[in-house]
Amino acid sequence: MQIKLFNTMSRKIEEFKPLRPEHVGFYSCGPTVYHSAHIGNLRTMIHNDILKRMFIENGYAVHHVMNITDVGHLTNEDDDCGEDKMEKGAARDNKSVWDIAKYYKDEFLRDYDDLNIIRPTDMPHATDYINEQIDLVKKLEELGYTYEIPNDGIYYDTSKFAGYGALTGGALSGNRAGARVEFNDAKRNPTDFALWKFSPTDKKRQMEWASPWGVGFPGWHAECSAMSMALLGDHFDIHTGGIDLSRVHHANEIAQSEPLTGEPWVNYWVHFEFLVDKSGEKMSKSDGEFLSLSVLKNRGYDPMAYRYMILLGHYQSQLAFSWDALESASNGYKNIVRAVADLMSAPDGTVDPTQYDQWHDKILAVVSDNMKTAEALVLVQKLLKDTTVNAATKIKLFEFIDRLLGLQFIPRANALRELENATVPTEIQALADARAAAKAAKDWAKADEIRAQIDAAGWAIVDTRDGTKIIKKA
Repeated sequence: MQIKLFNTMSRKIEEFKPLRPEHVGFYSCGPTVYHSAHIGNLRTMIHNDILKRMFIENGYAVHHVMNITDVGHLTNEDDDCGEDKMEKGAARDNKSVWDIAKYYKDEFLRDYDDLNIIRPTDMPHATDYINEQIDLVKKLEELGYTYEIPNDGIYYDTSKFAGYGALTGGALSGNRAGARVEFNDAKRNPTDFALWKFSPTDKKRQMEWASPWGVGFPGWHAECSAMSMALLGDHFDIHTGGIDLSRVHHANEIAQSEPLTGEPWVNYWVHFEFLVDKSGEKMSKSDGEFLSLSVLKNRGYDPMAYRYMILLGHYQSQLAFSWDALESASNGYKNIVRAVADLMSAPDGTVDPTQYDQWHDKILAVVSDNMKTAEALVLVQKLLKDTTVNAATKIKLFEFIDRLLGLQFIPRANALRELENATVPTEIQALADARAAAKAAKDWAKADEIRAQIDAAGWAIVDTRDGTKIIKKA
């Protein structure tokens, strides 16, 4: 199957050509574990997962590396100023930096699992690769790309790298000093960035290390270059991240990597657009209030409903979040689960290999064509309505759809069937009979009162054209 992706570097859709046949190495920027992930962060992780699943279903072996940032990410990330986010998070939670790193990493991975995201092959921590980051800075220093700002750190001189800013359309574009909240006037160029920061002299940091330049800690950008090259080599296939990383973070990664590799470092740059709120603002943690997956779960939403909502959009387009949009997606997801459960209740016929291959290839083709997940879900709906395809073939196709889209239709349908087939206790059946009698007598208040009793006991009454069903609630 031909695979196409939009490459930010070339600003066009390109056919994917791997460095090694049937293998793909890809690096995705991971979380800074100073706080809970918001659902906008998780949108990026879902798109990474679709990318990986698409390659796997096309027969590729995937080596996926995602970093865990536990040091060096400053609050003013555009200009390497402000507090280290990890130190700030530790003060907020009254815990050690190491404790909050573990706590929020574990929480992040629970979100990962709830959303059925395949875990990366490697999840390196920045603090485990300090020596590699120091070596990277030393090599850049030997090549003449660095300079020191006293009492601040070792900086990269972006004027030495002719291709700086190419990822966003031209040297230094979009990186004007006047746009900064806080500008370090000791820098030679507005776009220069810290490779190694010196520890402050007036207080001791919880995370700091000795280096050839003095005690300090690595700049945020250094970790991704050092860890990706250590685990994927000097040249790999794909680098992904949120669209906001393309202008500064990824531009800096390229600038500090390619002088060492002597060639283009990454073949394909894939960036994911923002999840925005109803005002059009991107979701972030900067204002201290944000939506996490836990908030959605506490409101009764299945994480798969959120995943389904994300896949109804395209990764290159902003997606607006609202509770109405999530409710609509949740209902759509439940309807598909209901339909799959009905198929599994009467799996007539045997799998038709010709029809299976036709639908399989149609669905895989649209996801392989720049990850058009919304089009894939349209095909899923058409498959359910196609009366020429028997139930056995549809069920087999949903096993493939679950592998490709990760939406767990089959497991959720199995769970629904188990609830519906649960033995109804005699006392619940008696209440249901009493409700039926109340309805027959047109005593609607009594019927509603009994329904509330049944609901409080963990069961649900569902009135259908074929009669009343008593279902155990999840």
